[in-house]
Amino acid sequence: MSPDSVRLLNGSSLCSGRLEVKSNQSWSSVCEADFDQQDAEVVCRELGCGPPSVLQGALYGEVEAPVWSKEFQCGGHESALLDCRSSGSARNSCSPGKAVGLTCSEPYDVRLVGGESPCAGTLEVKMGEWRPVYALQWTLNEAAVFCERLNCGSVLLKQERNQTNSRGTWWLKNDCIESSPDLRVCVTSGITDLILHLTCSDSVRLLNGSSLCSGRLEVKSNQSWSSVCEADFDQQDAEVVCRELGCGPSSVLQGALYGEVEAPVWSKEFQCGGHESALLDCRSSGSARNSCSPGKAVGLTCSEPDDIRLEGGASRCDGRLEIKHLGEWRPVDGSDWILNEAAVLCKHLNCSSVISVEARDNSFYNQTWFLNQGCVRSRSDLRACAASGFTYSILHLTCSAKQHTGGP
Repeated sequence: MSPDSVRLLNGSSLCSGRLEVKSNQSWSSVCEADFDQQDAEVVCRELGCGPPSVLQGALYGEVEAPVWSKEFQCGGHESALLDCRSSGSARNSCSPGKAVGLTCSEPYDVRLVGGESPCAGTLEVKMGEWRPVYALQWTLNEAAVFCERLNCGSVLLKQERNQTNSRGTWWLKNDCIESSPDLRVCVTSGITDLILHLTCSDSVRLLNGSSLCSGRLEVKSNQSWSSVCEADFDQQDAEVVCRELGCGPSSVLQGALYGEVEAPVWSKEFQCGGHESALLDCRSSGSARNSCSPGKAVGLTCSEPDDIRLEGGASRCDGRLEIKHLGEWRPVDGSDWILNEAAVLCKHLNCSSVISVEARDNSFYNQTWFLNQGCVRSRSDLRACAASGFTYSILHLTCSAKQHTGGP
């Protein structure tokens, strides 16, 4: 049997979709009644994916003619679907909603090694073999994807570190990581000294927010994430969470601001003094809450730690753009900026509309922050969009100053 005799269509990755089988150069849909879990295991293995996680009719679209005419009877150990026994039944139609939709788990493994906890260390990905990941031009936004896949909390820090030996690495396409759940379509092989080191929170995260410092609060215990009820959380607790996530002081604490509570619910009331370094270091009550009224899930907005300035210009709203990230001021790469995107930066600077944006060449090679323009447009925190790099081209920005209104 050729390796291209099964395929999954309309899915979100190479390992999910509506199943089709090829015979005599023609592709056929498969009816749910002719396909079971053992058959699914064989298909997932044949496609190089992990074990099946979801098998459901019409999950990825309705059946399309022609329909595979026989019932598969796999033992589950076969290496290919067409190696399985099949019945002699002759089906030529399938009821609506009964086309086999299959989701296999992803075939890769991800881990952090050499850190102080399971949620910190050098990022390694297994694609046949374990290798570290090339680190150049990663943003916190992209790194957050891996914290989530590792069942860790919010991303706290990404660092570029040098390997002691130039062994093979995996190069991951940054723009692919957030959009595809299947890492295989994002990976190429390479060799580099520069590898990615990540630190994620062990036990808290903020979901559905517009930045790394806002969202619905969840807390982890025994590898399970729980929502927190507003009645069990106060301003001092919020101060601790914001500090733990590397954000500024809390600015908004409001129920359901970033979505309703989701089960399970954290069962105890936090009683932080406000000085603790982590939420789970705080005392808590022994109350056993297992539900929360609608609109009462903790939604938290911490102030942003970003620093941004314009240097060397004629006014506060004119000059070379610099950002302070990971404790270091650097200019911003000037390549490919348009007025629309630069207008967002003027807003961050508390200036008015953008007047001009240009890339100016320097006579020496600068260490800069690269800002992902798509990320800048969609997020309120610039640090999530910044990646380290080197360039001759520096961004110079001119915004109009805000006009003060009101009486003398």
